[in-house]
Amino acid sequence: MIATDTNHFPKASTALPPLPLKRPLLMIGHGTKDQDGRQSFLDFADAYQTLDSSRPVLPCFLELTGPTIQEGVDQCVAQGYREFSVLPILLFAARHNKFDVTNELDRARAKHPQLKFYYGRHFGINPQILDLWRQRLATLDELSGEQLEHSASSIPSRKDTVLLFVGRGSSDPDANGDVYKMARMLWEGSGYQTVETCFIGITHPRLEEGFRRARLYQPRRIIVVPYFLFTGVLVKKIFNITAQQQEQYPEISLTCLPEMGIQPQLLSVLREREIETQLGQVQMNCEMCKFRLAAVGNGTVHGHDHHHHHSHGHGHSHDHSHSTPDPYADVEQYHQRIWQAP
Repeated sequence: MIATDTNHFPKASTALPPLPLKRPLLMIGHGTKDQDGRQSFLDFADAYQTLDSSRPVLPCFLELTGPTIQEGVDQCVAQGYREFSVLPILLFAARHNKFDVTNELDRARAKHPQLKFYYGRHFGINPQILDLWRQRLATLDELSGEQLEHSASSIPSRKDTVLLFVGRGSSDPDANGDVYKMARMLWEGSGYQTVETCFIGITHPRLEEGFRRARLYQPRRIIVVPYFLFTGVLVKKIFNITAQQQEQYPEISLTCLPEMGIQPQLLSVLREREIETQLGQVQMNCEMCKFRLAAVGNGTVHGHDHHHHHSHGHGHSHDHSHSTPDPYADVEQYHQRIWQAP
């Protein structure tokens, strides 16, 4: 297996003009017990703060590690702030984005009724992120050429290569569908033989099934694309499974790309999202959200207030320590439960 690091793009270092409102920004990450993953998120927040030091940027985590959202809010309140911009540092809008982060904000306002939150968008399907991965694949072509320049082996062409796009996996069909859409857009016009999409957890097909499907095309090379912002338990698991697959199928060249990390494209998207919160232009696509559909079925649907003046009435008590049984391990059980809102 070739574990290729295409993470050579420079960090954005050019200072940006201050935003008109000096509202502190809460950057909300998922959270991880993996110290490398935790530090990657903190470094990302620090890089973004460096671009514009006119207002505080506070990294917070939803679970598994600290600082928590409540701790970040309390810190700003102690400094006299009453209005906050809040951004979920998440790729797709699933339960954490729609339910859990907003529930934590409701808890914070119950403690501090005077507060006002301006909740922004997740990263989503974005052309800058698409360009980031296209650049990485182009860089991989260059690196592969350099590595095999003096080798008797020929370089596998794109038409002999299958992309294996690996998402995190969610219990929200809307978010899972976006993973497939992003994979398809990355493949379109790329010249690769095809793209297979799979997930490392919760939903199906899982990574091992993704490899099985990819091998059906009899490729000379499979490029694994872990669609993650930062490293952590799941990214390391992807690398481990890829290494195991390489041992089992040595005739196929396997390349596992790294997670995205700190990239100018991501910092640029983050800036756009923060500007949206300051201009009041946040728009979210809720048409296929299973939480909205459940509310419609119960006759309780209401308009989405992105200044966040409503309560979801949902506690955040589930554990992602990866030591608990997977409730979606059985495919039939998965299909029976996936559209059920908690």
